[in-house]
Amino acid sequence: MQTQWRALSTAEIARLSEQGCTCDDWSRVQVADAFRADRVHATRFGGDVRLGVFDRDVSFFGGVTKPAGIRDATIHNCTIGDNVFICAVRNYIANYVIEDDAVIDNIDLLAVDGPSAFGNGTRVAVVNEAGGRDIPIYDRLSAHTAYILAFYRHRPRVIEKLRAMIEAYVASVRSSMGLVARGARIANSRLLKNVRIGPAAVIEGVNRLENGSVNSCVEDPVYIGPGVYADDFIACSGATITDGAIICHCFIGQGCVLSKQYSAENSVFFANCGGFHGEACSIFAGPYTVTHHKSTLLIAGLFSFLNAGSGTNQSNHMYKLGPVHQGVVERGSKTGSDSYMLWPAKVGAFTVVMGRHYRNSDTSDLPFSYLIENEDESVLAPGVNLRSVGTIRDARKWPQRDRRKDPRKLDYINFKLLSPFTIQKMINGRDLLRKLKATTGPTSDYFIYHSVKIPGPSLARGIALYEMGIDKFVGNCLIRRLEGKHFRTVRDLRAALRPDTDTGLSKWIDLAGMLAPEEVVLQLLDDVESGKVATLDELNARFGVIHANYPRYEWTWAADVLQKLLGKPIDEITPDDIVEMTNRWRTAVVDLDNQLYADAKKEFGPTVQTGFGLDGDDATQQSDFAAVRGTFEADGFVAEIRKHIQAKTALADDLLSRIEPLRARA
Repeated sequence: MQTQWRALSTAEIARLSEQGCTCDDWSRVQVADAFRADRVHATRFGGDVRLGVFDRDVSFFGGVTKPAGIRDATIHNCTIGDNVFICAVRNYIANYVIEDDAVIDNIDLLAVDGPSAFGNGTRVAVVNEAGGRDIPIYDRLSAHTAYILAFYRHRPRVIEKLRAMIEAYVASVRSSMGLVARGARIANSRLLKNVRIGPAAVIEGVNRLENGSVNSCVEDPVYIGPGVYADDFIACSGATITDGAIICHCFIGQGCVLSKQYSAENSVFFANCGGFHGEACSIFAGPYTVTHHKSTLLIAGLFSFLNAGSGTNQSNHMYKLGPVHQGVVERGSKTGSDSYMLWPAKVGAFTVVMGRHYRNSDTSDLPFSYLIENEDESVLAPGVNLRSVGTIRDARKWPQRDRRKDPRKLDYINFKLLSPFTIQKMINGRDLLRKLKATTGPTSDYFIYHSVKIPGPSLARGIALYEMGIDKFVGNCLIRRLEGKHFRTVRDLRAALRPDTDTGLSKWIDLAGMLAPEEVVLQLLDDVESGKVATLDELNARFGVIHANYPRYEWTWAADVLQKLLGKPIDEITPDDIVEMTNRWRTAVVDLDNQLYADAKKEFGPTVQTGFGLDGDDATQQSDFAAVRGTFEADGFVAEIRKHIQAKTALADDLLSRIEPLRARA
């Protein structure tokens, strides 16, 4: 119910004055009907002020309670809701709406000066430090909208339309009044200028927040803690910024954590990113970009699902035309300690980078690789990360580590390890490795591709691993497509295999976490250009539709690959073909799982046990290791591999049992 405001009574003015309150013009102070003057002490009022009802106690850390009200503050042009607690404001609070149950305790300044958009519209110079890919951030920016803004500059009309939509939104939130929303808490902090603070946010011990939005929600509050400096920023629900972090010109997405003296400027961080100790400059951090270590610099690059090792570094400056170079590290990659890359460069998906690399390489069509430095050369081992237990562990942990609790998610995230996006690259990688082998000669010791050296044995192994990965993906899709279905005739089987959409046959792209066929994205951009998609809400809704349709698009693409593998169209596929593909799938799954099993076993070998059982013999060492790390046989992940082999074998057997009657009738 809307509050009914009234003028102060003569008795209330007298009571306030007795309690040390002052005002140049008491007629400009209005109060709610049940206002209690006894709850306001030592406060100076200026401008137009409205005061709510203060009739409850407020709880604080340690079980302390204090009465709601205002004490020791200067309040100018503010509307203050019911049961707000304001105390010890050393300078003043000016031009704010402070909603019910908010707490403002022991701060220097909280003020808005002139019309402000509270960080909305701030241009963030991502990826290219010299400019040209800047993103105007706004409250509900998604990773996918940001991706288009940054990387589709060859579609200037699209960029113009998107900017116009964002400018309209910025105009809609621009105000001369700030907001401290219901249940927000600000304590023991210094300067807060032109900041809008959402419901249930907790801000404590900060040094400066200026020109920003704290888009908290009750379901997933934002926490900004000790020592933070943040200018020209937006922090989304569930974000945590604390422990001396320094933020400038940044968008911090849902569930992100920036802490432990992390420094970031001109960067965007999307869902569940983590930045600790290190530094970011002009980066586009797609979902799950994580860096935990000191002396780690991420600069002028696109990243997602990245785990950056200690001392990771890149260079975007050749001391000629300025810091104009940029890099791309595709999803799921890792960098080892002290790894270095000279931009421009492009790293394929799920690649491990170790050592220092100066060759401006492009390995985007060779995913799941190891990129290693050897005697100042970049050496590539294609596909070997497919058999790494760490890769599978990462893919499984990402969904479990989704910190977002906001019912309205900004980013649509596809966690799939094997997808049309990665499999198309495996197909390209397999074909180019075959071509290298054919053109250079099968007896060559090594091969050169895009400035990297590929040893002969690594090339042959890469072809085999990519073929296993392709078979596994196509088999996964086939099993899923036919699961639970029974077929009376071959016609029924072919009907089940036939895609229900033609969409998905084109190249696939990764829009910073969301996987989609290029044709769908291009159609969306055409609709933006034509005005068919005219608002930011309509744009986000289309992203939602694309994400929801992933399974349909995936099967269209997988069915096309299936037909190419079999050398025939769906209408000519036989039960024997399904048996062949199912057996190929089972072989690929079991072979890869066995390689994962062997890789996991290395973590329990004698070398790994070095340093255990310090004061005993070999038996003590083994016993100490088992007590701390457990045994290989009892390891949870090892057990998962065994169960995976059993489950996939059972799925294969089930499909074959349903196909066998068709073979018998053929």
